Amino acid sequence: MKLLFVCLGNICRSPIADGVMRKLAQDANLNWVIDSAGTSNYHIGEAPDIRAQRIAQKYNVDLSILKARQFSVNDFDEFDYIFAMDSQNYQDIIKLARDENDILKVELFLNRLDPGMNRGVTDPWFNDVLFEPVFLEIEKTCKVILKDMRDE
Repeated sequence: MKLLFVCLGNICRSPIADGVMRKLAQDANLNWVIDSAGTSNYHIGEAPDIRAQRIAQKYNVDLSILKARQFSVNDFDEFDYIFAMDSQNYQDIIKLARDENDILKVELFLNRLDPGMNRGVTDPWFNDVLFEPVFLEIEKTCKVILKDMRDE
């Protein structure tokens, strides 16, 4: 299984999902490919936001090896599932799709937790207190994704 998580800058939400899913897959002895990207080029090469790293460490998830990168059309070929963290990033990814097969790989991340609700993960960038609830929502959703993928 190859999973990609995508937000705007690839320094908060998507690296948290990347780190959480890596840990869940590793703990389950699954040889999955997990990665994250941003639709923007704002933070290419940067480590995840220090606030994201701190909250992840609190829950024994290590984000220190991750570096921000920009989503590319090649990601449609590399990944089985592409999870957009909100509707704007979903739309930005879909705009790059070459065909229906590309589009079918993309879904809103939180629709795995709350099917059909089309909610986006809150961007914690502007409010430090949001990092923990965002982390916990991402973790809960990643657990659902893990179960869903193992059941397929």
